[in-house]
Amino acid sequence: MKRYSKQGLWFLFLICAFPLHVWTIILAFRDFSWVTERTNSWDAIGVISYGLIFAFVESIFVFLVAVLLGFFVSKKWNEDRRIALIGLMVLITSLWAVLGYLYFMQNVSFPGETILFMAGLAHPLRFLYAVSLALVIPTVVLPAFLVLRSEKFLQGLQGFFERLSLLTQFYLVFDFVGLVIVIIRNI
Repeated sequence: MKRYSKQGLWFLFLICAFPLHVWTIILAFRDFSWVTERTNSWDAIGVISYGLIFAFVESIFVFLVAVLLGFFVSKKWNEDRRIALIGLMVLITSLWAVLGYLYFMQNVSFPGETILFMAGLAHPLRFLYAVSLALVIPTVVLPAFLVLRSEKFLQGLQGFFERLSLLTQFYLVFDFVGLVIVIIRNI
């Protein structure tokens, strides 16, 4: 029994590429105006193009890591279930990464009372790790359990992934256009 089919690998790549491209496009829209004001629109389009190319390369890296980690998933589950599990873990990890980035990007800090409480603890770093794990573990374990045990959840997730994969293919066209723009700008 093969671990992955070509169609399964393509589907997993599209799932892995989705969050990276969405985040790149969000940041591109955020930065477009100030780059245009600083120089011109053509430079802003160039910056977006470089971002899209980087998102594509990053997508390949995340995909390769996901494929390698997929070898740790039991072969007793069919390929669709394994890919759904791996894809869901990629999306959850991406969501936590985005939330962490937003936390620092918005310059959010802990309230003063929380800092004083943690300063009074014997091991504040252990407390932060424990709280972080208490938040993160359920967001990983519960969806993984549902993918592996619930046929209805799996079918819903696969339908969601199919819609995401269609959108991601559209984003890959943007990557190609970005590559063409970068080539034109550097000739």
